[in-house]
Amino acid sequence: MKRISFAEISIFVLKYIFNWRFWIAEITKKSKAYKKFIDKMLFEDDEIVVIPNTININKKIESEGSEFLPTEIIKDVIKRCDDIVIMDTCLCRTSNDCKDYPQDIGCIFLGPTSKKIPRSIGKKATVEEALAQVDKADAAGLSHIIGRNKIDTVWMNVRPGKGLLTICHCCPCCCLWKVYPNLDSDISDKLEKLDGVQVKLHDDNCKKCKKCLDMCMFKAISMEDGKITIDTDNCKGCGLCANSCKFDAISIEYSDKTIENVVNRIDNLYEKEL
Repeated sequence: MKRISFAEISIFVLKYIFNWRFWIAEITKKSKAYKKFIDKMLFEDDEIVVIPNTININKKIESEGSEFLPTEIIKDVIKRCDDIVIMDTCLCRTSNDCKDYPQDIGCIFLGPTSKKIPRSIGKKATVEEALAQVDKADAAGLSHIIGRNKIDTVWMNVRPGKGLLTICHCCPCCCLWKVYPNLDSDISDKLEKLDGVQVKLHDDNCKKCKKCLDMCMFKAISMEDGKITIDTDNCKGCGLCANSCKFDAISIEYSDKTIENVVNRIDNLYEKEL
């Protein structure tokens, strides 16, 4: 009889409770003890940065005389890593049985702790395969979240967390971080907008189709007095709204002021030798 692994049990439980995630997150605003417990168990020492999808950008970053796209931040970190595992499927999209985005574009895990990930979850990959995965996610219209995410070490039962960096490819309908507006700010503040990114509205082009309202994972877009507005405090610059707008009413602009610092900061989020 085949022995059931911890990872298989975790996946079963996560899929079962996935649609309860908003309710689970909401309690962190109501109970300090519960918030402290959830933060300790799932989000301790997390530092996560949202990287926009770069298929339909309005301005490329000029860096050292060459065109630079935000996705290059992810690629630069990947190129510096020897230990890479690509997840076979996206746990969020399979749990939600997503029909709009590919379920087979899974997370990328970097760092020495990735070597402990069960092969039933993902496969060891080369740098080239990981770079191709990023391009595939971009082409599918997904945005990216990169950083240290304790919840991944918990459900996969791998340690230490300081040796693991996660790259998620997120859709607007299934991403775990859609719970962002439901979480207490002490936890949600660990998810950051990429420095130098700006999301801009162009009212003259807006047809008020409201598609951008459905695309925003962070509830940063609303309709007020017949006009679309963006809450800059909640907006994380994922780019999904701009990519979905067929009327060029929303654009993303970038600055190269802090790009090098961001690359180095993300690269230093995990320990390469443990």
